[in-house]
Amino acid sequence: MEPNTTSIASGLEKVKARIEAVAKRTGRQPEAITLLAASKTNPPEALREAFAAGQTIFGENYLQEALVKIEALADLPIEWHFIGPIQSNKTRRIAENFAWVHSIDRKKIADRLSKDRPDSLPPLQVCLQVNVSGEDSKSGVAPEEIADLAAHVVTLPRLKLRGVMAIPELTKATALQRSQFRMVREAYDQLRQADYEVDTISMGMSEDLDVAIEEGATMVRVGTAIFGPRRYPIPEELAALAAKNAEPAR
Repeated sequence: MEPNTTSIASGLEKVKARIEAVAKRTGRQPEAITLLAASKTNPPEALREAFAAGQTIFGENYLQEALVKIEALADLPIEWHFIGPIQSNKTRRIAENFAWVHSIDRKKIADRLSKDRPDSLPPLQVCLQVNVSGEDSKSGVAPEEIADLAAHVVTLPRLKLRGVMAIPELTKATALQRSQFRMVREAYDQLRQADYEVDTISMGMSEDLDVAIEEGATMVRVGTAIFGPRRYPIPEELAALAAKNAEPAR
């Protein structure tokens, strides 16, 4: 598999310039905003190219695909984030292979991740996914349920609550977009007001990272603007390993 022809280094440079421009416009420090490269459907070679250009944090949506890349790039000190929906039978491999999980939306999943996190590793850094668009197709808890989920997560010994994550509705209606980002910020503020030691608002992607930063994002998850268009279907070399890395339900 060859990386996308788009210059990954150039894409990274442009995204970083966008982040810096928005941060300065809103009176924020660019260093306070973490860039996560959302690398689903891209081959290990593309991630290696991004790493060579200075990117060290990568987010993956699909466990089977991610495990292939984690093995192929084991020589690099990459910080791996899991940013996709979590099935119960995937928690062990996620807990063993990732530093962060952004998509906790159920107590059951939180319990499994804590139980499955090896004692030899630091606590798993986690965000709670909040559904601010109300779309049935989106994972996440309703904003009014975030406090209850947070109260449970902080009791789990192998997890460290860091903040909230959301995937607002993809829309060109800036007012709607902005209102949903504000709901994410409000969910975060609710946790801060309850004295939870949180510091992360994970929101904003290639199309809407500017508005997300204006509304308080501390981490943006950018894929297309770095790597070029998504590769669908997933390249055969990655897809063929899904069965190998799959686990039975438990």
